[in-house]
Amino acid sequence: MSRPVLGVSCCDRAFGDERAQVVINRYLEAAIRFADVAALLIPALPELMTAREVASRLDGILLTGSPSNVEPWRYGEPGASEVAGPYDPGRDAMTFGLIETMADLGRPVFGVCRGFEEINVAFGGTLRRDAGANPGLLAHHAPDGASLDDMFAHSHEVNLIPGGILARAFERNRLDVNSVHFQAVGRLGDGLTAEAVAADGLVEAVSGRVGAAPVLAVQWHPEWRTGDNNQSQTFFRLLGRALRGEAL
Repeated sequence: MSRPVLGVSCCDRAFGDERAQVVINRYLEAAIRFADVAALLIPALPELMTAREVASRLDGILLTGSPSNVEPWRYGEPGASEVAGPYDPGRDAMTFGLIETMADLGRPVFGVCRGFEEINVAFGGTLRRDAGANPGLLAHHAPDGASLDDMFAHSHEVNLIPGGILARAFERNRLDVNSVHFQAVGRLGDGLTAEAVAADGLVEAVSGRVGAAPVLAVQWHPEWRTGDNNQSQTFFRLLGRALRGEAL
């Protein structure tokens, strides 16, 4: 029996005088190994193709993390564009189209970090841009100059909401998660439910449902060294279950 097909969002990045569609391999490797799916890359080229053209061929989507941010005009803060970049408007257009179309089709939508933020905005929520430097919050990002290993080793605890998808899947009330983000949920999107909350009150995971479409997203990075982390493997196994039509 063939495996479900997972659409994975690409980023549009500059390489010298050219541009390339980019997905870091660890997202693909984690999904293919632990969700047991086949992966199909979805380019951020909305001027050449639409989300609806490819959505019917997908059993679900994974919106990945990225160094870029959602453009602030999408959540009602147009003037913020001068200070909160970099941006990837092609990715924004494609992923927001994918979220809408997959919801219409009743197929799963999962997100990680930027993908988590995209989902919140798509549901009418807002973002705040002070998660890396606000003294009233936990430090949600490693200090400037940290190596890649140190950046992803930066962590804090989250409280899992009792009875939620993640609390049931992890069979615990608290979880240590890596934290690599400067932005965070401001206002929670309509129809989304908090799955995990940090000690400073920031929502770190959400779930929801649009018709038959399950939605699950986390602010942390379960794709980082997934093979060494049983909890991260659990996240991707949830993804595989959802793509097979199983209840989460």
